[in-house]
Amino acid sequence: MLKWINTSMGLGALTLSALVLLSACDTDATVASRNLSKAAEQFEITRRILFVNGITGDVLHVIEGRCSIEVQMSQRQLEVTCKRDAAGNFTKDFLGLSDNTFYVVTQMVGVPVSTYHYRSIVKPQSIIPDFDVRINSGELLDVSTDQLNPVE
Repeated sequence: MLKWINTSMGLGALTLSALVLLSACDTDATVASRNLSKAAEQFEITRRILFVNGITGDVLHVIEGRCSIEVQMSQRQLEVTCKRDAAGNFTKDFLGLSDNTFYVVTQMVGVPVSTYHYRSIVKPQSIIPDFDVRINSGELLDVSTDQLNPVE
């Protein structure tokens, strides 16, 4: 029994060591890129998004600001959500992708990110949803006399 425990502990330590070594194999560029993406998702990075006609070279649409982008290839569209001010006002644009259009996203200003540690974000307040209750007061107060005095 003791030999089995020692073997299990040895295999567990070996597995843990392998995981630590493998997770440490990411390059500085990989870690920085992931941290930049995380910062952009938190609306911390100012971007310029150009939507361009690939045939004529004309710029069809320009969006600038602290924006997060999501590509929906199944719907052939680019979704751009931007934080417009400190008061928490946001906008969302949908740009249709086709065979002759493309987009270019440029980060406007450099920001410091770690090349050693992946950034993780925990928002405990997002666990509890924000409920909106919509009640039509007319439906609540509009009670017919048939409902008040049911016929038996």
